[in-house]
Amino acid sequence: MAQKYIGVDIAKNWIDIFFPETGEHRRIDTTSAKLRCFVKETKGHVVVFEASGGYERPLMDILDTFSTDFSRVNPRQARNFARATGLLAKTDKVDARMLARMGKALELKPSRLKEKARDRLTDLVSRRDDLVNCIGRERNRRAQARDGWIKRQINSLLVVLNSHLKKIEKEINSHITTNDKLKDDCERLQSIPGVGPVLSSTLVSSLPELGKLDRRKIAALAGLAPHACDSGLFKGKRKIWGGRSNVRRTLYLAAFIASRHDPKFKEFRDRLQKSGKPVKVAITACARKLLTILNAMVRDKTTYKIGHI
Repeated sequence: MAQKYIGVDIAKNWIDIFFPETGEHRRIDTTSAKLRCFVKETKGHVVVFEASGGYERPLMDILDTFSTDFSRVNPRQARNFARATGLLAKTDKVDARMLARMGKALELKPSRLKEKARDRLTDLVSRRDDLVNCIGRERNRRAQARDGWIKRQINSLLVVLNSHLKKIEKEINSHITTNDKLKDDCERLQSIPGVGPVLSSTLVSSLPELGKLDRRKIAALAGLAPHACDSGLFKGKRKIWGGRSNVRRTLYLAAFIASRHDPKFKEFRDRLQKSGKPVKVAITACARKLLTILNAMVRDKTTYKIGHI
């Protein structure tokens, strides 16, 4: 039986809904009561909406509560689909209709149901990243400041930010240690050189598909899969792009460390560089190999042995 889809465009204070079967458009406020009434009408359908910087969370929470299937799509992919179908206009109603059409055309699969422990870890890690970025920006401003009073103000702010950073890291550690599944995954990942508490918590929170997909799909999801750029007689260079930037950045750093401290990774990187590969390309290849190993470790529930690839 063909899957049925409902398109939803999400704004800050309301959502626009398109029901393909009846052609009905509807706009409702994002209050808990109205969202619950809407979700009761979605049984047997997949609700399709874009990731909207967190504004989609109230809807996701209620959909999850009622065990209703939904598919959260990448906004860039949704816009590309609209352009490919000749839909250049962009309004809330148009986007809702387009999302329903996209779901049917691509036969979108439902997204994973929420895992409360992992989702809280995702929020904590995101907050830690925000604080780290804030600290980095303030340090740069301090380095450029000429006025002594401004430097003292920045120093005071850095003390506060670093205090909050220590608290959030403590909370992340506490949250992981009180959840057996998160704790096992983090300890397993940390058995490999280059992966410490910060990197393991990022991978566990931002890449829940780890251990559930094959090596090619997980590499593409992490933004580490090389994509071809060929046309006719032209053979372009393979490049990585897309995927989850925070995961790619984390794996790159881990691969850089592993390629210095693990004999096999070091040998692999040296071989690539001696063959003429630039340093960044070699480290990226190490990151892809590292991800493949991590994926297998989580899938098979094994730990890493130094020097074994």
